[in-house]
Amino acid sequence: MNSIFIIIINWNGKEDTINCLRSLEKIKDPFETIVIDNGSIDNSTETLRLLFPNITLIETGKNLGFAGGNNVGIQYALDQGGKAIFLLNNDTIVDPDILNAFQLAVHNHPEAAIFGAKNYLFDSPLQLDHFGGMWNKKKANFDLIGHRLMDDGHSWEEEMEIDYVCGCSFFIKREVIDAIGLLDPRFFLIWEESDFCFRAKKAGFLTMTCPKAKIWHKVSASFIGKPHSTYFWWRNRLLWIERHSSLLEKGKILLIILPEIFNLLKLNILKSLQNFFHPTDRRLLRQRCYRAALWGIKDYILRRFGNGPDWIIRGK
Repeated sequence: MNSIFIIIINWNGKEDTINCLRSLEKIKDPFETIVIDNGSIDNSTETLRLLFPNITLIETGKNLGFAGGNNVGIQYALDQGGKAIFLLNNDTIVDPDILNAFQLAVHNHPEAAIFGAKNYLFDSPLQLDHFGGMWNKKKANFDLIGHRLMDDGHSWEEEMEIDYVCGCSFFIKREVIDAIGLLDPRFFLIWEESDFCFRAKKAGFLTMTCPKAKIWHKVSASFIGKPHSTYFWWRNRLLWIERHSSLLEKGKILLIILPEIFNLLKLNILKSLQNFFHPTDRRLLRQRCYRAALWGIKDYILRRFGNGPDWIIRGK
């Protein structure tokens, strides 16, 4: 039985998933692959079973999101005796040496339990997406490390401690899962990996970058337009702040967020008026984004978590 399990979520993205699995076939280190299908309706499961008969394919029957879907795979891997879990987005291509790089980092940094790869943009192979981020209390948001910078071959070559690593390539030692549990399914997607990393930190585990582990990421290929991601970003940002900020910090953050919310309201009204008199595709998209943000804030207040409203999912 292999000790490393690679978990991939598929939701109506079989072409991306196929390409990702093809890249995994070039890895020489032993591992097992689990694909979680989150209720796809594009014949993904039939195609994947035909092309990759040796993978474990688990069908959830519905869209559980990044957090819920991965939890199914993580629990399966733990039940099989897995010692490490590698969560990988289906819209990525991996370097063949990626698992060896992670295992070397684990050996060199026994104090750490979570490692993130060096993420490049798929369409610009030497340009970084980002490693993850550091929490900035003054902005109530994360500062992304290496965001969209070109890799010069020496600036990002050493492992470093970081507040969270990007969930598209998330290597986790079993002991941290045993200590703090699974991903919080309320996040559904976005902010769930930073929540997990902060929970791990409170339990005494460090999170680190692993620059020798490399992937190329298509970046949010699973999102149905910007309103979809905007909704989850706002709703889950507030949930994250609730979970990881002290009462004093929450008071200060409220002074940051309230002006942002008032600005969203103002912009939503402005775009509504502009679209009433002279609608354009660009203005309509912007209005949907403002509406999605406000809807996300409302759903947080009303404690509506999990998947988003139907109009968000439909992308309309």
